Amino acid sequence: MSESWDDRKKALEEEYFRRKEQEAIEKLRQQREAQQSKASAIGCPKCDGTLAEVVYEGVHIDRCDKCEGVWLDKGELERLTEREESAGWLRRLLGSASPG
Repeated sequence: MSESWDDRKKALEEEYFRRKEQEAIEKLRQQREAQQSKASAIGCPKCDGTLAEVVYEGVHIDRCDKCEGVWLDKGELERLTEREESAGWLRRLLGSASPG
């Protein structure tokens, strides 16, 4: 009889630690997601706004939500100039940025 109680005790103990491990894993997952979302919110170099990634003519550019400044990463200007048409990429960019 004591053997069945020992087995039951071990099973309950294993279940307890399994549940605690799952809780710890979930807590770490939430912390990692919070850090990633915090890291992805890059501040604007010009003002205190936040840069959001926008796709313009197939190129990912960063645009400030306050001053509406546009920031290009390495190689993005070259990719935009390759796509330049008769109206020019800068004029199209500024035309699409104006409120209307």
